[in-house]
Amino acid sequence: MASINMIFGIWNKNPTRHSRLEDIQGIVAGSMIAALGLFFISKVGLVTSGMAGFSFVLHYWSGVNFGLIFFALNLPFYILSYKRMGLDFTLKTFLAVGLTSALVDVENRFITLQSINPVWAAVLGGLLLGFGLLALYRHRASLGGIGIMAVYIQERFGIQAGLVQLGFDAIVMTLALGVSSPFVVMCSLVGAVILNLFVLINHRSDRYIALR
Repeated sequence: MASINMIFGIWNKNPTRHSRLEDIQGIVAGSMIAALGLFFISKVGLVTSGMAGFSFVLHYWSGVNFGLIFFALNLPFYILSYKRMGLDFTLKTFLAVGLTSALVDVENRFITLQSINPVWAAVLGGLLLGFGLLALYRHRASLGGIGIMAVYIQERFGIQAGLVQLGFDAIVMTLALGVSSPFVVMCSLVGAVILNLFVLINHRSDRYIALR
């Protein structure tokens, strides 16, 4: 009975440990919410922060579906993830990235959206993506990408991870000018700022101590 309780987590009496089922539902829910945010972003040709933003630029430029690009670009980062965060985090992140990539590409089959204001799409997309990331972070997973490299560069070369992330996002927004209008890029910048501020304000490890 004790093992069943730990699997399902509903009767998990240890507040500092997630059961496997708790991790699975957290990763699935976080991926679905993040994918919904990316769906709103894609509907009006916006980009966003991090590797997802770079994937959107390549998607708009090449016509190759976003999910495939996003999944492929994240593959090299799993090596750094394994060295920096361990096997458990890396496997969960691989699952989250794969699920999010698949969901973004199939959501058009389930959601019909005739029009949406780009500014509102940026706000909704940024917030939903932020909520999805928080869910993943709380189950020791992520959407991979440049954040892992930023930590590695900080440890290896002493350059602050935040500056690396900021520099990468500046490059993404500059590249976006080649595939979108200045107004759309400005909306994308608004969404990226909302996303990063939301995560910065709400993601504090000292407020949430559950481990796996």
